[in-house]
Amino acid sequence: MKSVVLFFLCLPSAFAEVKTVTLRQALDLALKQNPDLLLARLDQQKSRAQVSLMRDLFLPKLSAGTGAAFTSGYPTSIDGNPPAIIQGKFSMGVFNRPQSYLVAQARAGIRTAELEIVRRQNEIAYRVTVLFLDAEQSAQSVTAMQRELENLARVRELTEQRVAEGRELPIESKKATLSVLRIRQKAETLRLDLVAAENSLAQVLNFPPADTLKIVPEAREPLQISTEDASIDSALDSSTDLKILQSNVQARLLEIKSYRAARLPKIDFITQYAMLAKHNYSDFFRRFQRNNEEVGLAIEIPLIIARANSAQQTQAEIEVSKLRVEVARTRSRIAGDLRKSYQDLRRAESARELARADLDVSREELEIDLAQMDEGRLPLAKVEAVRAAENEKWLAYYEAQHAADIARLNVLRQTGTLEAALR
Repeated sequence: MKSVVLFFLCLPSAFAEVKTVTLRQALDLALKQNPDLLLARLDQQKSRAQVSLMRDLFLPKLSAGTGAAFTSGYPTSIDGNPPAIIQGKFSMGVFNRPQSYLVAQARAGIRTAELEIVRRQNEIAYRVTVLFLDAEQSAQSVTAMQRELENLARVRELTEQRVAEGRELPIESKKATLSVLRIRQKAETLRLDLVAAENSLAQVLNFPPADTLKIVPEAREPLQISTEDASIDSALDSSTDLKILQSNVQARLLEIKSYRAARLPKIDFITQYAMLAKHNYSDFFRRFQRNNEEVGLAIEIPLIIARANSAQQTQAEIEVSKLRVEVARTRSRIAGDLRKSYQDLRRAESARELARADLDVSREELEIDLAQMDEGRLPLAKVEAVRAAENEKWLAYYEAQHAADIARLNVLRQTGTLEAALR
């Protein structure tokens, strides 16, 4: 029984896969199967169905039927029609201006849904890239930390030898052990950060829970960005947020037109045919005709419009005013956010340059110490300690480089050019 239970517990892992992806592959997968994008595409299909629903009034409709009923006395109508052996009806809307505006409003909804897809694609591309860079930076840091751990382990061995020889105090051995434990704990933290970033990326890519994702770092060209003023102009021209708001304004204006057109006449084209039974008709009508046809237009002219129409029009006009205020506020927000992003980018690049300069100095110091060790003027333990310090500088540089990359990505995201830049 235990073997059977163990078999079923291990069965899901038998089908688990370890999938490796580059940044480009991750972007392609996200744009194909990310849940948020799939939902946005379903909303787009729903908007297309809404257009068909609004156009239904103008589409031809044909119905036919028959029935049986007992009549006594005058042949009264059944459901608005005289008792008939066979009856058919063809109808379609010819002129209905309010409904035409609602059709146009539904088409504007398709445009809004398409813009929403573009916005989500840009946001998902940013999320995927940030998660990939987080995992990449964690992987680099883990590698550097392993090197530092090896260096400090050698320092501890040399220090223990010197303590055993009486050339160092016992506390120095404890300090060396403490340094190894501290770096080992930091390396484990970075490894967990790497696993967390890869798991988060797998969720964005909509991988099955049992699968494991591993990133594949690759050489990439630095992302190019325009000047601050050019980026602001580009962002204002291509912002999907602004386009969605403007599309919503157009949809509301069409809705207002539909309310204003409520006083216009409505015309429907109607054709009817009925084959009547002779029973009872001859008793009440001087002339009976079995086959009856009717072709014509049904014209409806509204005389008194309900107050609800005026109230709905007022609400739509208020919504338009609110949307226009939101458009102005969004334009101001886009410009302000981009200026702040450029400030963050300049700070991040300055910090990266400082970290790189600090790393270069540390590397030169290590080269000098290695030369002195070769000449017998410097002990190995000192050199290994300097090498461990150099690894710390590498970690600081990786973090600064990562912060600069994220700041550059944020600028491209706000200008709407991130996906194109990554490809």
